[in-house]
Amino acid sequence: MEPINVLTALACPLPLENVDTDQLIPARFMKEPRLPRGYGDFLLHDLRFDRNGSPTDFVLNRPGMDKAGILVARRNFGAGSSREAAVYALVDFGFRCVVAPSFGDIFASNAVNNGLLPAQVSEPDTERLLAALDAMDARLSVNLEAQTIAAGDVVVGFEINPTWRLKLLNGWDDIDLTLARAYEIKTFRSGYLRAFPWLG
Repeated sequence: MEPINVLTALACPLPLENVDTDQLIPARFMKEPRLPRGYGDFLLHDLRFDRNGSPTDFVLNRPGMDKAGILVARRNFGAGSSREAAVYALVDFGFRCVVAPSFGDIFASNAVNNGLLPAQVSEPDTERLLAALDAMDARLSVNLEAQTIAAGDVVVGFEINPTWRLKLLNGWDDIDLTLARAYEIKTFRSGYLRAFPWLG
């Protein structure tokens, strides 16, 4: 995965609560192969298109939003089923970060494992960011090292699990995280076998 340190990108405001994984990618699209096209076209499909397949006035259909790299939403983002395809849809669309007051637990874990930063901010700070995006050119700068998000003069902090932060800063998956502890693991194993030689 590509590491994230400072991410400055066009931001998409999504002032909705409880955006669940079935909204992020409706189940009927999950039978489609992810490669070579990706799942980006299916992201929030039923909000982006009407029953006839025509684009709606939804925010992701606005000019330039296909270049957005950061999504700002309200609480309980990614609730619902554990489908990892919801994260694939966001990543394949081009998002590297979702900012929200809270996330579905499994969604957040899937996000990190696919290089998508779930930045948890307070509800008042979410509203400050959404208001700032309405008043400016819709760009945010997310600093994972400092755990801050800047929208013009508005700067807020965000929370993230320390292990997830480490993985995203380094572009690591779970195997990489384990290999980073290879020396400690080897040392522990050697000491343990000395203490309990019959286990060898």
